[in-house]
Amino acid sequence: MATVLVIDDNASIGTALDVLLSLHDIRTVHAAAPDEGVARLEAGDIDLVIQDMNFAADTTSGEEGRALFHRIRARHPDLPVILLTAWTHLDMAVDLVKAGAADYLAKPWDDQRLVTTVKNLLELGQATRELQKKLRRERRRHEELEHQYDLRGMVWRDAATERVLALACQVAKADLPVLITGPNGAGKERVAAIIQANSGVRHGPFVTVNCGALPSELIEAELFGAEAGAYTGAGKSRAGKFEAAHGGTLFLDEIGNLPPAGQVKLLRVLETGRFQRLGSNEEKQVQVRVVSATNADLRAMIKAGSFREDLFYRLNVIEIALPPLARRPDDIVPLAQHFLGAGKRLDSGAEAALLRHAWPGNVRELKNTMQRASLLARGETITATDLGLPAAGPAASGEPELDRAAVEAALARHGGVVAQAAGELGLSRQALYRRMERLGIARGAAS
Repeated sequence: MATVLVIDDNASIGTALDVLLSLHDIRTVHAAAPDEGVARLEAGDIDLVIQDMNFAADTTSGEEGRALFHRIRARHPDLPVILLTAWTHLDMAVDLVKAGAADYLAKPWDDQRLVTTVKNLLELGQATRELQKKLRRERRRHEELEHQYDLRGMVWRDAATERVLALACQVAKADLPVLITGPNGAGKERVAAIIQANSGVRHGPFVTVNCGALPSELIEAELFGAEAGAYTGAGKSRAGKFEAAHGGTLFLDEIGNLPPAGQVKLLRVLETGRFQRLGSNEEKQVQVRVVSATNADLRAMIKAGSFREDLFYRLNVIEIALPPLARRPDDIVPLAQHFLGAGKRLDSGAEAALLRHAWPGNVRELKNTMQRASLLARGETITATDLGLPAAGPAASGEPELDRAAVEAALARHGGVVAQAAGELGLSRQALYRRMERLGIARGAAS
């Protein structure tokens, strides 16, 4: 059962709140003075505070309430505080909400609104505590991955990315072909480099071939090499990528663009480890770990007859699916700050704009955006205007589109204080409550 601490020198206020909240299975404890309230907080097990703004009988300034709030805030920054205020203290209560108070209610209060506000804050507090536990667990896993494996400088915070990295490190030791799938710009080559860095051939070469950037007539020569005179312009013999990757890893990017003749020869190499240079009858033997990547649907290409099914199963012994950046929202701000480099930082408006953008170009687009913003920004702080992102399409209510991860992350950064999280996200407090209700983060009507 949740516990609310009421700090008010009027015993009848404490009794009224005790009766009202007990009807909703919420326990209350009462303190008649600021010092007594602070001492009760130190004893622990308090989930929310309702405090009066005035305690001295000979003054109505509200300064006692202001001082009490700041004492609570300093010692318990994550604890939600509701202010009970007379109309004479309204401006002060608004200032304290800006300083981190969860809400304020005027006396005499509306019972339904008070109960709804308390329930929302208690539910949010529980969700925030669970999220913070989750974040602590994720940080521990993050540290474990960084400690145990060479992640090639990868920057990430999202659980989806963590699962990809954990799988990549797990399969790195197995000398089996890996197929990395995902959209352009998502970081497939970085994942391939992580596989190489943690494999048994990590000290060998890491050779990359972009199968989508080569003319079809040059694919075989590029992969397998060519003898002098094998084709027009081949003035001397040269080794191909397979020979260059001997004892290491060959990364075949955009494998879906490999032409049929190249597919046949690649299949044979994967089966036997042997190949012939173009224009030669001599077979060569290599030991190469093959990692391939594609943004294409190879299964659909098999049905269409443009990709060999037997080659697909040779390449796809282990598949690693890398999600687009939009489905890894917790990576966006850390990556953006990383691309900015030292000396520049993002303000809250810029972070909110980054989280609202769809990122069709994925990490590559984000990197370009931050490099441009770093060059064009006049100061060390990057604002939403500096980013130059197109305006996001508004929701029907006129509020910015935000997903659950973005809202939860903002709440966690601000210790569950709705007013501050709403400010970062570009929402009013009431709008954030509505968004939380729609996303299932907290129940009840907006308060």
